[in-house]
This record gives sequence, structure tokens and C-alpha cells, in this order.
Amino acid sequence: MNLGFFTMPIHPLTKDWRLSLAEDREAFMLADELGFTEAYCGEHSTDAAENITSCVVFLASLVGRIKQMKLGTGTVNLPNTHPARVAAEIAMLDHMLDGRFIFGISPGGLPSDAEAFGTLDQNRMEMFVECIEQVLEIWRSEPPYNIRGKYWQVSTERTMLPEIGQGVLPKPLQRPHPPIVGTVVAPYSKGVALAAARGWDPISANFLMPKWVATHWPSYAEGCAMGNRPADPANWRVAKSIFVADDEATARAYAMGPNSPYRFYFSQLVQKMKKAGRAELFKKDRTAPDDTVTVDGVLEDLVICGTPSQVADQIEAFRAEVGEFGTLLYAGHDWADPALARRSMVLLAEQVRPKLRPLATA
Repeated sequence: MNLGFFTMPIHPLTKDWRLSLAEDREAFMLADELGFTEAYCGEHSTDAAENITSCVVFLASLVGRIKQMKLGTGTVNLPNTHPARVAAEIAMLDHMLDGRFIFGISPGGLPSDAEAFGTLDQNRMEMFVECIEQVLEIWRSEPPYNIRGKYWQVSTERTMLPEIGQGVLPKPLQRPHPPIVGTVVAPYSKGVALAAARGWDPISANFLMPKWVATHWPSYAEGCAMGNRPADPANWRVAKSIFVADDEATARAYAMGPNSPYRFYFSQLVQKMKKAGRAELFKKDRTAPDDTVTVDGVLEDLVICGTPSQVADQIEAFRAEVGEFGTLLYAGHDWADPALARRSMVLLAEQVRPKLRPLATA
């Protein structure tokens, strides 16, 4: 099984932004040193805790620092920007990373972002589909462009000067485009099948109950069949909140205690999801009342923690419940104690990974 890294970092509101960004970047560099195969970061513009406002800018800051692993947007929230801007920036980033890039896309799930960008009352899923269609059309066509949609238009017909290169949008290094992935944050997601039919692969979010994560594989397999492509577990990525320590007491205190960054992370998410009417993500029974969802319960259900041997056993139990997948994405959390946070990643790579059985594809 490959190890990867995925962060939609949620930091204390009082933490110096410079420090949180520096620690987030350090986590990526450490993952690279430890042999992680890929790493993703999310973006939100209107969240003081989740304060990477542009995953493209953040990943660009790591160019030259990351030596081996691929970097991915996790994700670009497509309704929040113009397709021409997305196409140009992603093409540039793919070249800057010498093709070690994965293009993660989504409609975006933060309501305050949607309000700020004026799309709160729009059909954001429809906007998402139109945006990615136009991005792909830009990359496969030649200028001058004349791409018309309900929400956006892309044209350089009136101003193109081919002799000097004016009016030309760039293409990515990887042709026809970088690999495309989408983060899945809902049980029984219909979008997984539609994406898989187009050749895109899923990332299952780390804040879903295991029984809901297990619903993603059948949808992915269905979509692969629609697209006449094999459904390979190696292409399924699953994110998980994990903390590894040299002793169980330290692991439990850091992952579950009153001052735990994991507790802070999930307390934020529980509040957001309840407000958005999506608390079902944290329920074993989707019909249970929202007030049955507690942070203590969510931590026990969703966080893997312990010594290397204990964590390896818990990961194997998780795999047995959700099914085979190719890459385990270690979910990034605030570095409340940088030494312990670094140690957790080291232990995962050096002591937990060797204990995990190989991916079974049969």
C-alpha cells in the first residue's frame, strides 16, 4: 500500500498565519523525505481556521523543495473561478512540477465561500461541470477560442495576434491533461460513478464513517464499467486521521485529549456539517437525530491512534471494512506539538507501513 498525505488544515484561530503555513509546508517536505508517493492540500477563502486560500499557490511554494512525490490540488473549487484562469494556472503548475502533478477538482463545500463569490444561490454542481468541461476544451483545442456556456464564455477571437503569441492559453505538460481526481464526501455518491466513467479517480474523505466509505467502491466500479476501463483498487485513495506515538498513553492524549488538535479539527467539522444539514457523515444510522453526533463519538469512530503495532492493526481492520484501496492518505492536522506530529509521520512510514499487507487485487 502506498502512503500519501492530504490536508485541509484546521488551525487555531489565534495561531500566527505565517507559522501555520510554515508547518503545513514542512509536513509536505517531511512526507516527501519519508517516501510518501503523493500529497494534496485543500483551499478555502473565507475560513480563518482552514486558512490555505489557494491550493495552487501553496503547491507552487513547494516547487524545488519536493524531490520525489507528486503534488495534487485537493481540491480546486471550480465554481469559484473562471475556467480560463483554472486552465492557465493548472497548466503552469504542471510545468513547474515537471509533470509530477495531480489535478483534484470539486464544486466546493464551504457556504461562506459560495456567498463571497456570489454563487450561493446558483446551481454549483452545474457550474462545476461546465467549468471542468471548458478547462478540458481549452486544453484540447487551438486558439482562437470560442467556448460558450451558461455561466462562462472563453474567447480570444477579437484580440488574437498569432505572430506574437497573443490570445493563446497554455496547455499542461502532461497530455492530454494531468490525472484528475475528485474528493468524495457523501455516502453512496452518484458523482463517483460519473467521474469514473470519464477516467477520473476518487479520494474518499477522512471524515466519513467507514460504512459510508465502503459505498464508494461499488459506485467507482460501476463508473469504470460505463467508461470501459478496469476498476483497479490501486487507483482508489482513502484519507484517514491517524496518530502514531511510541506509547499508547501519549497517542491517546494527543489524538483524543481536551487539547488535542484532532479534537479541535472534528469539533469544527461537526459544527459545520450540522449547520449545513450534513451530519449524516458522522452517523452509523443516517436517520438518527443530529444531536446524537458528539465530538467524543466522532473521535472514537474516525481517528486511528496508538503504537505502531496498534495502528497497523486498526488500519487492517479499516481495510477489511471498506475494501481494498491503493493509497492511504494520512490526514494533516495542526501541529500542536511539532515534535510529536513529526514523530507520528516517521513512525507511520518506518514502523507501521512495513506491517501492512500488500494490496490484494484479486
